[in-house]
Amino acid sequence: QVQLIESGGGLVQAGGSLRLSCAASGRTFMSYAMGWFRQATGKERELVAAISWNGGSTYYADSVKGRYTISKDNAKNTVYLQMNSLKPEDTARYYCAARERWGLGYTAFDYDYWGQGSQVTVSS
Repeated sequence: QVQLIESGGGLVQAGGSLRLSCAASGRTFMSYAMGWFRQATGKERELVAAISWNGGSTYYADSVKGRYTISKDNAKNTVYLQMNSLKPEDTARYYCAARERWGLGYTAFDYDYWGQGSQVTVSS
């Protein structure tokens, strides 16, 4: 089993930045691809960024491209999501997810483990 614990959410003004962290338990974190999803109230969960097991491949949703950066530190068993130029429409609960595969996952069904989520609220 893998446990994922997110941190770093909070309230920020539009145009500001936040960095989410996701700490993972387990010795096999290095072999996992990871993703960050978000779910706003009344909306479906959506993938915002994903990274392959070694960081060699990444994916970003069009809505966050150029503003968000996903990274993975295998030595620290941690994946990060740097969020810049935040907008009110970025307000959501953000979830970290792990995939027992090397390559990118693009849907929630592609992931095997989930964190509890971290709330991000962007005020206008």
